[in-house]
Amino acid sequence: MPVLLGGTGHPTLDRASRMVADRSCSVLSLDVFDTILWRRTPRPTDLFALLGARLQRDGISPEWMTPAGFRLARIDAERAARRRPESLGNEVSLFDIWQRMPLPIFAASPAELVQAEVEIERAFTVPDLDIADLIDLAHRSGVPIALVSDTYFTEEQLAYLLDRPELPGLRGARVFRSHQHGLDKASGLWEIVLDQLGCRPEQLLHVGDNPVADHEVPGELGIRTVHYERGDETFTEILDREREPIDIDDPLGEHLDPEQGDFGLTSLRAKILQRADPSALTSVRTAWRFGAAVFGPVLTGFAEWVAQRAHDAGIPVLWCPMREGTLLSALVNNAAQSRGWKVEAKPIWLSRHVTSIAALDPADLDSLRTFVWQRYQLTVRQLLTVLHLRPGDVPVLGELLDTVLDNERTIDTVCAALTETAHLKNRLTVTVTMMRDRLLRELRRAGALVDRELALVDVGWGGTIQHYLAQVLRVANVDVTPTGYYLATDRRSARVYQAGLRIEGYLSQAGHPHEIAATLSRSPEVLEQAVNDLCGSLLDFTEDGSPVLGPAPDSDGQKLERTAAQEGILAFQAEWNRYVTAHEGSWPELTGEARHRLGNILVSALKAPGSEEAAVFGNWGHEDNFGSAAITRVIPEDLTPAVPYLSPNDLDDLSMRDAFWPALLAASDATLGTAARALAHGQIDPRVFEPSGDPFQTRLAFRTADGAWHDGPARRVRINHNGLSFARLDFRSAGGDVTDISLAIPGRPALVRVDWIEVKVFAGGQSTPHVVRWDQPDDFAGLIHAACRWLGGNMIEFEVDESAIWLPVASRVGQPVSSGQVTVAFAMLPKSRTGMGGRLPAASRLVRVSSRAREEYKARGPAGLAAAMARIAVRQLRNSR
Repeated sequence: MPVLLGGTGHPTLDRASRMVADRSCSVLSLDVFDTILWRRTPRPTDLFALLGARLQRDGISPEWMTPAGFRLARIDAERAARRRPESLGNEVSLFDIWQRMPLPIFAASPAELVQAEVEIERAFTVPDLDIADLIDLAHRSGVPIALVSDTYFTEEQLAYLLDRPELPGLRGARVFRSHQHGLDKASGLWEIVLDQLGCRPEQLLHVGDNPVADHEVPGELGIRTVHYERGDETFTEILDREREPIDIDDPLGEHLDPEQGDFGLTSLRAKILQRADPSALTSVRTAWRFGAAVFGPVLTGFAEWVAQRAHDAGIPVLWCPMREGTLLSALVNNAAQSRGWKVEAKPIWLSRHVTSIAALDPADLDSLRTFVWQRYQLTVRQLLTVLHLRPGDVPVLGELLDTVLDNERTIDTVCAALTETAHLKNRLTVTVTMMRDRLLRELRRAGALVDRELALVDVGWGGTIQHYLAQVLRVANVDVTPTGYYLATDRRSARVYQAGLRIEGYLSQAGHPHEIAATLSRSPEVLEQAVNDLCGSLLDFTEDGSPVLGPAPDSDGQKLERTAAQEGILAFQAEWNRYVTAHEGSWPELTGEARHRLGNILVSALKAPGSEEAAVFGNWGHEDNFGSAAITRVIPEDLTPAVPYLSPNDLDDLSMRDAFWPALLAASDATLGTAARALAHGQIDPRVFEPSGDPFQTRLAFRTADGAWHDGPARRVRINHNGLSFARLDFRSAGGDVTDISLAIPGRPALVRVDWIEVKVFAGGQSTPHVVRWDQPDDFAGLIHAACRWLGGNMIEFEVDESAIWLPVASRVGQPVSSGQVTVAFAMLPKSRTGMGGRLPAASRLVRVSSRAREEYKARGPAGLAAAMARIAVRQLRNSR
């Protein structure tokens, strides 16, 4: 598992700490910027934009000089100063640089402008606490310290920047500045350092961040070095997906705060990622890094916001529903402690499932229907178990016990049966009352009903637990009002507002900002699992109040990865709180404007995950946790074969049940992933991935037992980078009696190569779906071709927009079906709608008849084959007349 190594808490410095502690070096040499001090900005030059904003705020810079414009001018001024003939080599002072600025436009003297830049450097530079520990160790061990820096600051300016309470060990340190000697570290400064220190190269130990100036060049001289890397290639990729500018000439980042820069998040994320154990399993290390770099900062900010909101509102105790409660309460308590806020968070056993049962109105048929519809792939038997009923209590449902509740007729039948008699209504009332009593007993035992306000903390989305809990408390005449503090809420929280309940979101509230809310509610799975305990969801309470939990879906590997993600989250918060504590109230809070940056970190990760993340999180199991026993993978196995057929825009058409994290599916294919990332970043118009001309759709219709056809869903046809197309369509019959499916694959005249069709259906009251495939020439030949022609093999010519093939699903599974999903993978060549183009020859009649016979035999057996042959004979007799 990833761990924090070394005496300083940073594994890179472990070797340096040992050498200093045992005096294996005569002098400890340190770089200054990005080693002893780092800036609360993504790039050093971003500080110029903040200086420009302050000068403009103070009336020194003109209104038309924007922070971005000032930054560019300052960069160019430094370049010009280093190129001037009279400069001391390539080295310049800050005063030299400002002489190249348009001084007449500023309402201040050059000396005042130089001082203003020094002051903002002082305000935004932070002593690195790991390096501070190393300096303290050197001071205690009697090892002299030398500072070697490529800098334009004078000795006095540099001393001012380094005069910090965290760095007392630097007093008396020798300082070597590039401007002082006219040479930087890559072109001769190291020889001067060795000469003036009077030591041999091997007696010097140098720590710095630059791979050339601090590592390669001194190493060639024999100086021992420790490369204190600020960010590796993987972190650069993370910044790139967040659209965070990296190079000096990249434009100003849109999330740079004029008062707090980047709040220190970039440097702290880079620092913490260096602590991942390189010997850990790749999957474990990937999960840890994702927790540390993505979830860690976001949840650290969320915990600070929750603790501050509770502190300001005078709420002493916060309640965090399990299974998220263990981690969330720890995060909130850590935040409150580091900030000095008198707030305590406690985990408590609550779930959507339990509160929805406790809030159920057994006398209201609509309430019962809603309760059933909320469950996914729940069978009648499972529903009875949830309601504490036995099959014998409702004998009329005996033949439906293993039927999936996936259509209106079945649900109406079951709900009517459950409320048909006074006895059953009473049994339901007993179940609801029992659950309500057990829930209230748990709340009282925990102390959650002591105050008039019960403040919940959860990741959020629709405030479901808060909504149902309010109903339970109202019915029980308990004068306590639940309030909610959530990471984000979407538009489903409207019912909570409508009930007059206080509900607040950190990153988004009531679906605003839309991009954050939509992304989180569309792909919440890995975040939810990363904060959950390694246990099943709450199903009930025993008589003594112990929680009754469902099975945990985790494999051993998933448990390790989830644990690693949580450790990464806690590792980042520990590092953040370390700086909060060290700065005694002056460290920036993440409760306000920082939310924009944190929201971008999370949304970018969900929209554009990497291939390593896809390999790890795509295999995680998803538990429905709303009373259903259904467990599926984050990336369902049946979608993997479809990846080569997908277009980036197809990802938006996938439902939550198709893929809990569509972007993760895209990341498993290099080309699709690249296109999806470009689309997510707004670099490409979505229309680029759409066929030219009028749009056309794959359309589904289904026929029921009464012979009537019903329109089903439609999906736009796209042709991807492989020249392939894909459609997935769900259907559901209110009566549960579908016999045939009509599939207009191209939705226009076209030649189509159908690679495969897969239909997954529920039929005959069975809880396990039937899977039927058509992928062989005989399969396609045996279908009914409505206004289209089978050309042999898997080629079909669709002649008009309405042309379709009919799939005899009831025949293939042996009975009518109630609901299902059709997936088709194909390639198409559009044809003219005028009908003037040529027509390819159809397959021979003999081949078509024999293939049709094989399809009839496969679907209906010998009797079906005989009936089919009889129909063919009748048609031939009629034609002969």
